[in-house]
Amino acid sequence: MTSGLDMPTSTPSGVTDGDPEGVRTTPWHRRIDWGKWFTWGVLAWLFTPITFMIAFSFNDIQGRHNVTWEGFTLKWYGQAFDHADLTQALLYTLAIGVLTMVIAGTIGSLLGLALGRHRFRGQGTTNLVMFAAICAPEVVLGAALLSLFLLVGIATGFLAILLAHVMFTISFVAITVRARVITLDPNLEEAARDLGAGPWTTFRLVTLPMLLPAIMAGGLLAFALSIDDYIITSFVAGDVTTFPLWIWGATRVGIPPQVNVMGTLILAVGVALAVINVIMAKRRRS
Repeated sequence: MTSGLDMPTSTPSGVTDGDPEGVRTTPWHRRIDWGKWFTWGVLAWLFTPITFMIAFSFNDIQGRHNVTWEGFTLKWYGQAFDHADLTQALLYTLAIGVLTMVIAGTIGSLLGLALGRHRFRGQGTTNLVMFAAICAPEVVLGAALLSLFLLVGIATGFLAILLAHVMFTISFVAITVRARVITLDPNLEEAARDLGAGPWTTFRLVTLPMLLPAIMAGGLLAFALSIDDYIITSFVAGDVTTFPLWIWGATRVGIPPQVNVMGTLILAVGVALAVINVIMAKRRRS
């Protein structure tokens, strides 16, 4: 006779029959980390053009168009600055990028510190304007800035490009720094003041070192956006030709391999600065 306490037995889902240890087996499509592979796929898609740029900087081309692989050579790195107009365009781009990084990095860091630390009248409007500068199409920003410069009497050229780049990169720096300010531990600053440090000493020795990685990240982002910009620059450039504008103009007759060389060098410098920033941040945490 079967006891009323006896319960029917069944094999749990995912457990192989006859396995005394109850080892679970997972289907192959569940064992694959799809998120990881999707991330690697997106990164591969994004870095494919950069890989071709680096590879074709070593291409031994014979004509004007650098679109087919014809052999390996290092001669273009020795002739990287043979095109005087291309070199001038690169110098304009780097000068504007560095000045944008310094000016937008300073103003944007102070703005991010104020937005993350204080509450003041007009803060909502400031946030709205800041995000509007990020979300607005570059064609709209370029046309608006050109109209503003003509209205106030600022001539198109180097200064106009610099002002335009500072304007649309400040928001990126401010958002980066504000995100860091919100996560700061206020107890550290209170401890410094309890030990006799004044407001400036507390900021210089406690707050600024904690904000420095975000400030550097925001500055590098402003530098990258400035070098990369074409649309807004084309509205306010006037007679000044930057690196992106020169490349666009050269597409009609053929882009020389020096363009790929300079692009590779700019990429190498950017990667080096990013690595230095990461190393410095790790040393501060250790």
